Amino acid sequence: MTTSQTPPSSQGTAERGDQDVDGRASRFGVDGTGVATDDYNRSIEFDAGSRPPVHPRTTRIVVGLDGSAASLGALSRAVKIATAMNATVQGVIAWSLPSEWSLPSIYGNYGLANWSPESDSQQMMAAAVSTTFEGNTPTWFIPTIRQGNPAEILIDESRGAEMLIVGCRGHGGFAGLLLGSVSMACAAHAHCPVLIMHDDDDR
Repeated sequence: MTTSQTPPSSQGTAERGDQDVDGRASRFGVDGTGVATDDYNRSIEFDAGSRPPVHPRTTRIVVGLDGSAASLGALSRAVKIATAMNATVQGVIAWSLPSEWSLPSIYGNYGLANWSPESDSQQMMAAAVSTTFEGNTPTWFIPTIRQGNPAEILIDESRGAEMLIVGCRGHGGFAGLLLGSVSMACAAHAHCPVLIMHDDDDR
């Protein structure tokens, strides 16, 4: 006697949930109709709170400042590069006492006794920051004012930096600081690549 066998129903296949209508394992939660199931929809919901944090600014760009147009151009360029690289910008001003400061004179000090190059440097830094950031200084800008030879200080600050940017032919607001006179020294001895900006460079 011939016994007929009933083929498995499509309903039974759908109830298993782990296979599609072709008998293949359903990996994406799609039912027999090709419609995504609720489990699949829930699995692709984007959790805004799970976004990775923004990487901290670990890269540093050093820029020499002396109040000249070239140094302001250097700072502006440093900000553009830092924005693209997610880096910090360290603005460095080096100041030193003029040679006349230590020399006695029967003619007096011509007002030098009441003049502070460090105070001038602070005002210079404030002016550069105000011009560049228009009163909205970012937290990733690092102002640095040090006493000493500009070339030596900039070369020292270039350690571990991604780039050093200096102006060429610039002159500061007090004697002894000619940033242009140290640009070649920085190019030759800095511990990182050096970008030299000129007065007429486009910011």
